[in-house]
Amino acid sequence: MGFKCGIVGLPNVGKSTLFNALTRTAAAQAANYPFCTIEPNTGEVAVPDQRLRKIADVAKSKEIIPTRISFVDIAGLVRGASKGEGLGNQFLANIREVDAVVHVLRCFEDDDITHVEGKIDPVADADTVETELMLADLESLERRIVQIRKRAGGKDKEASTVLPMMEEALKLLQDGKPARVLLKGIAPEDLAILKGLNLLTSHPVLYVCNVAEGDAATGNEHTRAVEKMAEAQGAGTVVISAAIEAEVAQLPDAEELEFLASMGLEEPGLDKLIRAGYDLLHLITYFTAGPKETRAWTIERGTKAPGAAGVIHTDFERGFIRAQTIAYNDFITLGGEVAAKEAGKARDEGKEYVVQDGDVMLFKFNT
Repeated sequence: MGFKCGIVGLPNVGKSTLFNALTRTAAAQAANYPFCTIEPNTGEVAVPDQRLRKIADVAKSKEIIPTRISFVDIAGLVRGASKGEGLGNQFLANIREVDAVVHVLRCFEDDDITHVEGKIDPVADADTVETELMLADLESLERRIVQIRKRAGGKDKEASTVLPMMEEALKLLQDGKPARVLLKGIAPEDLAILKGLNLLTSHPVLYVCNVAEGDAATGNEHTRAVEKMAEAQGAGTVVISAAIEAEVAQLPDAEELEFLASMGLEEPGLDKLIRAGYDLLHLITYFTAGPKETRAWTIERGTKAPGAAGVIHTDFERGFIRAQTIAYNDFITLGGEVAAKEAGKARDEGKEYVVQDGDVMLFKFNT
């Protein structure tokens, strides 16, 4: 399981430039005018993980298969989008379909690139987008909740189950707060209900501060203001120079690190963005390894062994018996499956085992 991140923001903040760099394509036209992205562009990239190569070397695998992440470049939003201004209706429809929102904020000064609001203020930009999403959610909930209340009053079981979450979300929105506030400490059954409401502001948010090349390593006053805002919201932030990422995307792999080092950077922005995205959605990676292939699989933190097996194939989950499990460090240090078994580090785990990040697993199941 990978995950889908929608790249959003005001026009001309660098969304499409970042998208092109991340997906190493020129599929999204990056131009200096609003709405150059009219249809959402979707691109997939491999999730970088240095553990994959190390496991494959130990297992002598012929092939390495990373897990993947999808990025969706969504048309720029403007003030009034909740009422259909600009490409508002299309924007709102596209954003409902993603797992998380990557909100790109302009944190650089450049007189040659116009700003739709006429000034550089990333915190205000974030507020503009957030307000439009909350207004759209508020209108949606106010319209739907009338019927749900009637049904709940008539002892409709489904409506009675959904109504408390709708009421909580509605109160938050009326108080000027996004629905994702409810995500903190939410029970799994309530999370399912919240997701079913299909609210724009229920998505986790990661703020990406797009800076000039010279600020990529240290940030600037704008990024620090965004970080303060994000901390108050419980959201994440990443500082990236889309211009640098665009250059890196064109370089051979052998030249990447040297170029990044010359800019005072240790890794591509993609790597930082992926890690932040994983943290945002509480995702981890486990591995399967053998002579044929070493492969990475993405699951939600807290997933039990049968659920992890089901990511490979539903039959694995349905007929789950047990999972041979070796911690990543043991697999590498000891030199693979056979040595781990001899050292007593290959454990047989049952249905209640919670898979840990980096586990190397072999599932046994009934067909």
